[in-house]
Amino acid sequence: MDVRQSIHSAHAKTLDTQGLRNEFLVEKVFVADEYTMVYSHIDRIIVGGIMPVTKTVSVGGEVGKQLGVSYFLERRELGVINIGGAGTITVDGQCYEIGHRDALYVGKGAKEVVFASIDTATPAKFYYNCAPAHTTYPTKKVTPDEVSPVTLGDNLTSNRRTINKYFVPDVLETCQLSMGLTELAPGNLWNTMPCHTHERRMEVYFYFNMDDDACVFHMMGQPQETRHIVMHNEQAVISRAGRSIPASEPKLIPLSGAWSVKTRSLMIWTMWPLKICASCRHKRIRYCYDFKCIFSRR
Repeated sequence: MDVRQSIHSAHAKTLDTQGLRNEFLVEKVFVADEYTMVYSHIDRIIVGGIMPVTKTVSVGGEVGKQLGVSYFLERRELGVINIGGAGTITVDGQCYEIGHRDALYVGKGAKEVVFASIDTATPAKFYYNCAPAHTTYPTKKVTPDEVSPVTLGDNLTSNRRTINKYFVPDVLETCQLSMGLTELAPGNLWNTMPCHTHERRMEVYFYFNMDDDACVFHMMGQPQETRHIVMHNEQAVISRAGRSIPASEPKLIPLSGAWSVKTRSLMIWTMWPLKICASCRHKRIRYCYDFKCIFSRR
């Protein structure tokens, strides 16, 4: 298990390129016949991938010991989206067939979770997030036909995209974990425009379905002093609660990204759109006291 500590924004902006990558980037999400696991102190989120090829992969008691419990999901809930070939997930003896872009929510208390691929030539790739849970909700499979889709943006601003909400209250109940999959329309570049704030939750972004020579520039930090992390296909990045700045990609190719959100109040997603206020637009100032201005001193 790779443990990442929480980091203050004042510390983050002092890091060099490799320092930022070490703190926030998950470079290798999928390894054949193994599970990868990154534990972040930020909201205690766990992110990783499972790619069974020649054998099944089980996540159970050995992981629980590292978390101080008897088994992995004793006090946690699990969300999985399959971005690879068809596979199965067996939860305490109950087998679920999980096809391409199908998802499975596993509630708190499941003792054994076993992952397998149906065809070794096209193995399943299970991307997962795991969060602390206070109660048990039923394990449930979600197909692309059952998600709650929302199309946002405009081709003129290069941010036309469809947000497929897999784990949200309209689809199923969870304790605090939300997951979805965003697809950019052809020719579009920005996947979180307009930039906004969400102080009450953190996110993890996972990018896939990219060409080998393509990359994503994940922008982070305060808008008046940004940093970036260059990402490639099937990599993930941990995003602290705070301000969300669009990620762009230099090649006009289809891009898909899975996102996960942790929030205590799932029914209300508070996002403040950022702007430049009239005072800052016409004169250079160091700080602004408008709460929603990108130059505010918050």
